[in-house]
Amino acid sequence: MSKAYVLINVERDLNIVSRLKKIPEVKEVYRLYGIYDMIVKVETKDMQDLRRVIVERIRRIEGVKSTMTLVVVS
Repeated sequence: MSKAYVLINVERDLNIVSRLKKIPEVKEVYRLYGIYDMIVKVETKDMQDLRRVIVERIRRIEGVKSTMTLVVVS
């Protein structure tokens, strides 16, 4: 299993939290104060699937400006 925390910057809030929660691999979503606007916990079966979820699902949500992925190693 692969786990990662994805830090997200948004241009504007277009129900991004509710859209993120609809992605089955997204286990937790939190809004933040500071440099990043949100943090998301993602769990997938392997690194290839993790990449797919981030690139094809999370980054394509309207209003998502940028992401930074922190892969959990232990």
